[in-house]
Amino acid sequence: METSTTVPESAAALHAGIDALTDEVIDGLRAQLPSYAAVSAGRLRPRVMASLRNGLSLVQRWAEERRSARDTGRDDGPAYGIPAPHLDEVTALARSLPVEDIISAYRIGTDIVWRRFGEEMTARGGTAEDLLPIAETLRAWVDANTLRIVRSCRVGLQGDDPAADRRHAAMVRALLLGEVWWDKSPAGSGARCAGFTGEGPADGNRTERQADDAEAADGSYEHSALRLPFRARLPDVFPPGDPDGAPAAPGHTGPGDRAFRRTVDLLRPWLALDEAGRPLVTTVDGDVAGLLVGRPAGLCRSLILGLGAPAPASGLATEFTRATQALRAAAGFGLVGAFTREELGLRATVVALPAVGEQLVRLRLAPLAERGEDGAQLEEAAAAYLRQGLRLEAAARTLYVHPNTLRNRLRRFEEITGTNLRDPADLAEVWWALTHRRLQGPTS
Repeated sequence: METSTTVPESAAALHAGIDALTDEVIDGLRAQLPSYAAVSAGRLRPRVMASLRNGLSLVQRWAEERRSARDTGRDDGPAYGIPAPHLDEVTALARSLPVEDIISAYRIGTDIVWRRFGEEMTARGGTAEDLLPIAETLRAWVDANTLRIVRSCRVGLQGDDPAADRRHAAMVRALLLGEVWWDKSPAGSGARCAGFTGEGPADGNRTERQADDAEAADGSYEHSALRLPFRARLPDVFPPGDPDGAPAAPGHTGPGDRAFRRTVDLLRPWLALDEAGRPLVTTVDGDVAGLLVGRPAGLCRSLILGLGAPAPASGLATEFTRATQALRAAAGFGLVGAFTREELGLRATVVALPAVGEQLVRLRLAPLAERGEDGAQLEEAAAAYLRQGLRLEAAARTLYVHPNTLRNRLRRFEEITGTNLRDPADLAEVWWALTHRRLQGPTS
């Protein structure tokens, strides 16, 4: 069977089994989204089925257009048009369910449809090459719906009151840095700020500004909601004093800054909103920071993004710290994309445990410091050797020296530091010390 026919045939098979596919998607939505679980299956069914029909029709139409383009020798690419009545239905749905849950529902449903499409394609002899453009079409369809949802809810960065915008940004910053929490006692008065005498994580006098921030947080954040703290920057923007070895830049000054707006535009479909529809986003030490409703997809090489785990208000500060560590590790290693601390493994651990790094610098690198320029040259030799995956000739080329010269430098490095570069434990400690030195700068 020709693979060009597998796409429309697979889509037709899913259309024929639309009832079962709808049930599967509804079950998935109700299992993963509490707001959907609270809605009867009967009420969800017409909307889910309409969405599935529109998505499958889009894939069929794309397949037909692509085949026609091949027959005529012209290929203008896939059409990502979405029926206007369905977009109106999306807008109406956004008024009865949380916007972030509707965004998540589209992605949950797409995952199910993609899996079922793969099964149908495989049964008809389809290939991975046939499946890839379908995935791209479905993702584009979901992204278009997501943008329509966001725009219909009038998500905006700034209002008409600059003072209120500043207070809003300060409230988000206080949430992320652990300067706001909630009194859960029966006599509790809601939000409180660090610095309130005798209570919370800090002592001192509660200022009028802190009181304002606490009241803003109490009225603008759903205390029990799970949100993902994040910290982000553009790949070519680094805040002043950042210890990742990159050249210093002005950083983000706030909502009026172009880099800030670019970062927020990339994250806009996933930004959590307060009760007034404003995104929960601010700046922290030059980086864009805030709260998301889900993990962003499709950022490719447009953003460096550190993510914490979903957490309620009481756990945001801890997860924001983890997001910060992930961002710094990713930036320090030249990585671009979205990362949690766990996904970066030892890279993030080096950032999270600076005391260990300092100890290993003293143990493995300090003996070189006594030898001045010669010691620096030996440290550079070991660093190049590790960067090139222990390939001597490749490392020598990066240093513009003969392999025998590098071999001699590595031997002297071992003798002076008491290190065996063939011992995995010693090698790991040298890597950690060198990485800490590169990320944090010289230790005192």
